[in-house]
Amino acid sequence: MLSMKRLLGAWLAMATLSASAAGLESLETFIKTARSGRADFVQVVTAPAKDAEAPRSKTSSGSFEFSRPNRFKFIYRKPFEQSIVADGQTLWLYDVDLNQVTARKQSQVLASTPAALIASAPELRALQTDFALTDAPARDGIEWVLATPRARDSALQNIRVGLRGGELAVLEILDSFGQRSVLTFTHFELNPVLPVKAFEFRAPAGADVIRQ
Repeated sequence: MLSMKRLLGAWLAMATLSASAAGLESLETFIKTARSGRADFVQVVTAPAKDAEAPRSKTSSGSFEFSRPNRFKFIYRKPFEQSIVADGQTLWLYDVDLNQVTARKQSQVLASTPAALIASAPELRALQTDFALTDAPARDGIEWVLATPRARDSALQNIRVGLRGGELAVLEILDSFGQRSVLTFTHFELNPVLPVKAFEFRAPAGADVIRQ
């Protein structure tokens, strides 16, 4: 017969495994069921501390929409207006203050990005080509997945995807310089009808367009 101490240890191990497994299961379900979505977001970017200085952070906010597998847009409204739009072929970045547009081929830049995790990948297996995916412990009612880019020269250290009740809740991004970006999503709407035109981008008149 197992001692009480061993029995308790086994139970705790099983409970931990069960809670952890929920992260990958939730992400897989989200990818399968969320063919489109929209939400508001708040993003807090924190630079790594230098010497005795406290870490500095900047907050921005806006809206997010996606239509799987290859269309999405982030519209930043505060404190500065910026747009990131993927129309299925091209990734457009528009800085309103600079009146500058940068255009890149999606196929060359999206594979190992946060957007691939939450909006672009058609299935979990496709993500595992570019990311090592592992379950992370649940906290604050959110189930987590840790995604580590497989490419050695990635600009990211890791990404944490948090889901609550089958909906996207949080995205935590740690880049290679130690800068952390946390996007918190609210008012998430699952599978709204989003026409292709919603992801079209036209460079404003007079904008400087840079193609890379």
